[in-house]
Amino acid sequence: MGYLLLAGAIAAEVAATTAMKYSEGFSKLWPSLVTGVGYLVSFVLLAQALKSMSIGTAYAIWSGAGTATVAVLGLVLFGEGLSLAKAAGIVLIIAGVVVLNLGGAH
Repeated sequence: MGYLLLAGAIAAEVAATTAMKYSEGFSKLWPSLVTGVGYLVSFVLLAQALKSMSIGTAYAIWSGAGTATVAVLGLVLFGEGLSLAKAAGIVLIIAGVVVLNLGGAH
C-alpha cells in the first residue's frame, strides 16, 4: 500500500509542478490553484506512505521519480532541449533510486 500511496504522491507533485509552469508566475488562477492543491495532495500522500516505508527510500523515490518525470515533461510539453548533461543527470537520478532500493535502504 505504501508504494501505491507514493505513486499517487509522485503523480500529484508532477501535476503541481507542471501546472506551476502554466501559471506564469502565479498570474493565472486555475493553474495556480492546481499547483497549490497538487502539492497539498502530494505531501498528504507522501506522509501516509511514510507510515509503512522508510523515509530514505520513500523520499529518494518521490524526489527522483518526480525530478526525472518533470525533466521529460519539459522536453515534451515545453520544448526544452536535451543536452548530454541533462540526459546523464536523468539517468543518474534513476540509477541512484535503484541503487538505494537494492542496497537495503528500506
